[in-house]
Amino acid sequence: MAATEAHPRDRDSAPEGTDATGTGTDAAAGPPFADCVQCGEPTEYPVTRPGIVLCPVCEWQEAERSACSG
Repeated sequence: MAATEAHPRDRDSAPEGTDATGTGTDAAAGPPFADCVQCGEPTEYPVTRPGIVLCPVCEWQEAERSACSG
């Protein structure tokens, strides 16, 4: 099976109009999303959220940097 193909189970069970993860295929759906302040990628937060807004990748990296190492 090619890396780009969905698993047959996921492809058959996904509702009409959604992808295998269950989210809609329309990328513009939902509120306008804020851009990450570090990398500029879209985040999962609305533009109205106050404070520093990070994408999931930058959030994870920030958590790794600030975690107790000892």
